[in-house]
Amino acid sequence: MTRGFLVALGITTLAGLSTGLGGLLCLCPRRPGRRTLAFSMGFSAGVMVMIAFGCMLAESTEVIGRPWSLTLLVAGMLAMWLLDLAVPHSGATDGSEDPDTARLLRAGQLVATGIALHNIPEGIAVFFGGLHDLRLGWALAVAVALHNIPEGLAVAIPVYGATGNCGKAVVLSVSAGFVEPAAALVTGLVLYRFISPALVAGTMAAAAGFMLYVALDELLPAAHTDQQGHIAITGVISGVAVMALGIIALGAASR
Repeated sequence: MTRGFLVALGITTLAGLSTGLGGLLCLCPRRPGRRTLAFSMGFSAGVMVMIAFGCMLAESTEVIGRPWSLTLLVAGMLAMWLLDLAVPHSGATDGSEDPDTARLLRAGQLVATGIALHNIPEGIAVFFGGLHDLRLGWALAVAVALHNIPEGLAVAIPVYGATGNCGKAVVLSVSAGFVEPAAALVTGLVLYRFISPALVAGTMAAAAGFMLYVALDELLPAAHTDQQGHIAITGVISGVAVMALGIIALGAASR
């Protein structure tokens, strides 16, 4: 490996692991109450929806066009729906686990999977940006890091709300972020000659469908428990606004 390769990989690693900073924001002396949880779950849903539409689908459309990107978005949602039907929900079947707690934990796991899928093209972009121009790589890494902090929070919130275990929430958020340097390393060593812009764009569109399904089927219903609808939608708007700022910053850095 050349020095430039290792520096680009290091930059990508720092950007990816910033999701752990978002996870650390869940540190507090006690588990969140119902109102806090409703806002937080709404925030997570807003983050996921904005990533899907404002980032992944938009970038995919630029490369493969609107018909293909929308088709793959729907395909991603359908694939997630079929998987949801095939895999039983982790509910309280023996009375030992509260159904709402099980749902929150499942939501956190699905959000982590969606964020991890989203981080694959981000990691590739930061890595190759760093290989091409170190200044561009650092600019992208900073923007992606700021962009990843609310994503890490979106992963950690439902897990922490379900378990009260901040360590578990942080580990899951860090794991989702670790996909970025892993994707960069695999792409740089093995898959470079097979990766095409169209393949990456198609994957992003399908992953956007996956994330949209998680937001609509898991996060929003969990946010609206206990009739906390207005608090939940406030969280959704906040999540959309925060991620919009992150996407704008990422776009400015890439110019």
